[in-house]
Amino acid sequence: MMYKPVLNQSDVRIADQKTVYQGFYQVQKLKLQHRLFQGGWSKLLHRELVVRLPAVAVLMYDVITDQVVLIEQFRVGAMAHEEGPWQLEMVAGMIDTLETPTQVAIRECKEESGAIIDETNLELVCQYLVSSGGSNETLAIYCAPVDASQLGGVHGLPTEGEDIQVCVIDRQALGQMLEQGKLTNAATIIAAQWLQQHYPRLQAQWGSI
Repeated sequence: MMYKPVLNQSDVRIADQKTVYQGFYQVQKLKLQHRLFQGGWSKLLHRELVVRLPAVAVLMYDVITDQVVLIEQFRVGAMAHEEGPWQLEMVAGMIDTLETPTQVAIRECKEESGAIIDETNLELVCQYLVSSGGSNETLAIYCAPVDASQLGGVHGLPTEGEDIQVCVIDRQALGQMLEQGKLTNAATIIAAQWLQQHYPRLQAQWGSI
């Protein structure tokens, strides 16, 4: 039997909500209560919420060569990480226009890697809350077929300060990196795990594209 949550949005009371910072992100300060599992209401809670636009990411996979196409770029949040601030990750971007998630996915693939993606070939891997303890950000991960031999070099929009290097990696090598803990961001870990389960189907499905 599939699990169904007992409580939902109607079980939250917001007493006060104000924006305390507005920049690239927005930070809201809330006073709220929520229902308790054993009945009644919680005490008045004070919470900060980082408000972010929804985002998409794309795992590009060459079914012929059994390779994945990832990117490497500087991430300020990883400056103190032992592996350093340059992270191996998927093409990704925020939905900050009237475009659909798949349209943003296609545009980001072109801007950040040079890949031309057919929308009909995009497969949704999953959609999840990135860090729900303090942010409302959601990420939709897609997988798309590509010809890895045609991709490489450095990409990105200079106006956005992007300096993005394309990396072509054997799927098995990516699996080894996953097992050794060398992947340092959640989205890439999730996508790599998914690919290890689904690559035989993708090879059969996309092998004739």
